[in-house]
Amino acid sequence: MGSEHAWLVLNGLPEIGPITVKRLLDRFGNPNSILNASRNELLDVKGVGDKAATVVQNWERHFDLEKELRQMEQLSCSFIHQGSPEYPANIRNIYDPPLGFYVRGGYRFSEGQPVIAMVGSRRTTLYGQRTARQFAERLAAMGVCVVSGMARGIDSAAHEGALEAGGDTVAVMGCGVDIIYPPENLELYRRLIDQGAVISEFRLGRRADRQTFPMRNRIVSGLSDGVLVVETDLNGGSMITAKFAADQGRQVYAIPGRIDQAGSKGCHQLIREGAILTTSVDDILEDMKFRLNYGFESNGGDSKETPKTPLNLDSEEAEVYALFQNEPTLAADQVAAHLNLSISDVNARLMMLELKKIIRKRMDGNFELC
Repeated sequence: MGSEHAWLVLNGLPEIGPITVKRLLDRFGNPNSILNASRNELLDVKGVGDKAATVVQNWERHFDLEKELRQMEQLSCSFIHQGSPEYPANIRNIYDPPLGFYVRGGYRFSEGQPVIAMVGSRRTTLYGQRTARQFAERLAAMGVCVVSGMARGIDSAAHEGALEAGGDTVAVMGCGVDIIYPPENLELYRRLIDQGAVISEFRLGRRADRQTFPMRNRIVSGLSDGVLVVETDLNGGSMITAKFAADQGRQVYAIPGRIDQAGSKGCHQLIREGAILTTSVDDILEDMKFRLNYGFESNGGDSKETPKTPLNLDSEEAEVYALFQNEPTLAADQVAAHLNLSISDVNARLMMLELKKIIRKRMDGNFELC
């Protein structure tokens, strides 16, 4: 079996679970070696039980490779796996990256192109739809790839705005790429295939359910450099995407709305928790530019990697900033302990670093570099 097909087979065996698959790949190095391993070799891997070993050794009973390949050919569908150079760089480093994606459409993520995910409520207002469309249109016109989930409401408006601008946009599906969900988005689905791409980690024929949508949401955020939440209530799926984004180290942006509308409460909550209050595309572009290029002092051409201090910090702020060179995240009380300062003094310094967009507050209350 060729390597490409082995990746497809391993991806088509959800019975063994992503964590078990990761352990198997860590042990055997590639899908072919996993599929050719003996039962004892499989069971020797920590976390691999009888059920997983049986599924791997009898994978033909669980996954019809020839049928899948025929359907992929009929759909002009490809499969981009972790071993492929086309596998998106952004998502390689998340905790549980998918083994691969089924892809319909010609767009491929390229290194260096900024990616913004846009998410929001299915039950949206006209204001939310108009805002999503306008933001997506301008982002796409400036070369940003807009990623969303092709759901009703904000997702659809985001894709439509990007398409109107003639820009790049990708829909991440919570079902197989051969299933149009929701069905009323048939025309949007066709336009995405023609001008962008529709992708999914799920094998062909897989229907959407309560499990697949959160899995889809982690990919939406994982593919992006930042996630813009346009309109959502406190319990919306977009809040899950925002949490994934924070856990994955992505910046969260949120558009404020009316205080008397339930659909604005999620965005307001995210802003209170550290998301960047966003009223224009420039807010996103300026933040992305800042995070890509802090304006650090030159180290005189020395090839060694040495810590650099942003130019706009005073000595007290620089003292706090230096702590983040050795610790990925810090709580206010940890900073206080390191510097032997009061919490009030530390909070003042942290606030100034936030205002200067040097650090950001995570949803768990800790701080990290932007």
